[in-house]
Amino acid sequence: MELIKTKGYVSHSEVVLILAHGAGAPADSSFMEELSAALELEGIATVRFEFPYMQKRRLDGKKRPPDREPVLLDCFIRVVDQVRSDCGAGCRVLVGGKSMGGRMASILASRRKGIDGVVCFGYPFHPPGKPDRWRTAHFQDVSCPMLVLQGTRDPFGKPSEMAGHEQELEGIRLHWLEGGNHDFQPLKSQPQTQAELIVAAARETRIFVDERL
Repeated sequence: MELIKTKGYVSHSEVVLILAHGAGAPADSSFMEELSAALELEGIATVRFEFPYMQKRRLDGKKRPPDREPVLLDCFIRVVDQVRSDCGAGCRVLVGGKSMGGRMASILASRRKGIDGVVCFGYPFHPPGKPDRWRTAHFQDVSCPMLVLQGTRDPFGKPSEMAGHEQELEGIRLHWLEGGNHDFQPLKSQPQTQAELIVAAARETRIFVDERL
């Protein structure tokens, strides 16, 4: 499996975040590229990979739905094991990702030891328009620190929709990015740009690492 590593992965891999892509865009999408660059500037090395269905799409150009959860998690585990082998016991290894990738990271952390933290960028709390289908039951089984960075306009989970889920979210640090949508794109009337919100998300990730890890 080909991994996309930032320069810090080799030169100063004290903190590594394994970033998984979302359901529809690959590991080298503009969002993932900008996010990885912003995290690198914060001293957090990143490793990106692609799930099997996205690897197939890269080969033949055909869009496919995501693989089933066991396949996604098995792929993720293999990357975690490889990073652990590369970086050694002294490195703090976090898992995370964009949307579906972040969800898979949190599920993995709820079932597997040896993960130091979880960071989700645009968590899919529920499918758009279906707030009754909540996806946080496993949060209480995540034993390591977890951060969720969420735009306030994200159709997969807005601030007003968190009511009633306080128990599940009790151990999670949830940081809101004002005006951002699922891709952290703000309204045109806002002074911040998407790039600035991505930088803000990276900065919050650094704060989270320093305070919780």
